[in-house]
Amino acid sequence: MKFDIVKNRKWYFGFSILISLAGVLIMLLMGLNLGTDFEAGSRVQFNVGQAFTEKEIAEQFEANLETIEVSGVQEIENYGAVVRIAKKISPEEENLINEYLNKTYKDASPQISSIDPVVARELAQKAIYAILYASLGIILYMAVRFEYRFAIAGVVSVLQVVLVVVSLFALFRFEIDITFIAAILTIVGYSIHDTIVIFDRIRENLKHYKVKTVSDLEHLVNDSIWQTMARSINTVLTVIFSAGMLYLLGGAAIKHFSLALLIGLVTGAYSSIFIASQLWVAWKSRELKKA
Repeated sequence: MKFDIVKNRKWYFGFSILISLAGVLIMLLMGLNLGTDFEAGSRVQFNVGQAFTEKEIAEQFEANLETIEVSGVQEIENYGAVVRIAKKISPEEENLINEYLNKTYKDASPQISSIDPVVARELAQKAIYAILYASLGIILYMAVRFEYRFAIAGVVSVLQVVLVVVSLFALFRFEIDITFIAAILTIVGYSIHDTIVIFDRIRENLKHYKVKTVSDLEHLVNDSIWQTMARSINTVLTVIFSAGMLYLLGGAAIKHFSLALLIGLVTGAYSSIFIASQLWVAWKSRELKKA
């Protein structure tokens, strides 16, 4: 069943603005749950093997390890716990933690990682640069390959996808680490790929349509979206199946990576179809009205 996507663009814009404002509000109120990759300190992950509360783990840690100050505890799947320590622990303290955990919990299997403040700051800076450079590269490529309006519309729609993923991670307090940045860059690349397919069809159709009014433009873009709809849905579904298997069977180390990927793929598909080309239509329509 085909319906007029372009005519209803104000509803999609309104929905996107609402989601974006909610996302910004969530991040301002709750902040991001940054991992030790971006915040200096140490991270201790181990198996508790039974139900527990985060308060219990923090109290037991500080009672048995006097020099350790716990800054946060997070429960993970299969009765696992992650304890964060604000400072980078010494090798001696690491030995004490290993000894305490192995003595207290059966099959604790502790994994300890520490990040120096300088390294954490560099990683955070590089993560921001990576996303900015990726966006800049996309704008330059699309401006040359298509036109600057396509480029700006495409990047705006992709940035909204990133905002949704980051705000959902903030809302549910999922840890943001270096694998999350890898997921964001993958989402950026995949979402813009889907958008380019639609833009390319619009550009091809522009060669054959005589666009004189805003209504002609809306008709052209609507046809272009529907001509690529099956391809867009089939493509994103196949990737969602792969990312879903990665989430279910990939193990705890890449759980958040695959979750971010799944959210980004779904949001990216929506954004490519309902936002990117509508932004271009809204921008291009203003020129037609002036002419």
